[in-house]
Amino acid sequence: MRKQNAFKTNSNSLWMFMLLFLLGCASGISQQSRAQVTYDGSFSHLQKAPAEYVGEIVLLGGKIIENKPSAAGTELLMLHLPTDGQGQPKDGDRSEGRYIVQSDQFLDPAVYEKEGLLTVVGKLVGTEIRPIGGLDYRYPKVQAIEIKLWPKTARHYPRFHFGIGVGKTF
Repeated sequence: MRKQNAFKTNSNSLWMFMLLFLLGCASGISQQSRAQVTYDGSFSHLQKAPAEYVGEIVLLGGKIIENKPSAAGTELLMLHLPTDGQGQPKDGDRSEGRYIVQSDQFLDPAVYEKEGLLTVVGKLVGTEIRPIGGLDYRYPKVQAIEIKLWPKTARHYPRFHFGIGVGKTF
C-alpha cells in the first residue's frame, strides 16, 4: 500500500509541475496589469473618439513599425493587431490603425525591432497628429505600464506537421 501512495504522490507532483510549466510558457501580460484595464471597447472606436477615453487603461496588441529611443525613454510606433485570449497579437493583415507607445525605459531597438510583436497595457494620455504619406493621421498615445515582447517563435504558425515524404520545416 505504501508503494502505491508514493507512486500516486509522485504522479500528482509531475502533473502539477507540467501544469505550472505550461502556464509559464503561455504567460503574457501579468494579472496585476490586466486587472487595471478599464477600457474594453474596440480599437477603432478608441481611435474615433480618443478624447473621451483619456485616462483609461487599455490593453493593445500590435507590430512595431518604428522604435525611437531618447534620453527620456522610448517611443514605439505601432500597427494595431487584434489579440488572442493570452493577449498575444495575431499577426496578419487585419488592423484597425496605428498608435504610439511611450515608455520611460530604454527599449533597445535591437531587441524591440521592427516587425516585432508586442502587447502593452498602458494609460491613454492623448493623441498626436503625424503625416503618413500626404495624409494627417491621428495616433492615440499610450503611456506604458507593462510591455510584453513576444518571442519570434511564439508567433501563430502551425506547431505540428503531419505528412508523408521528405521535406523541411523552419
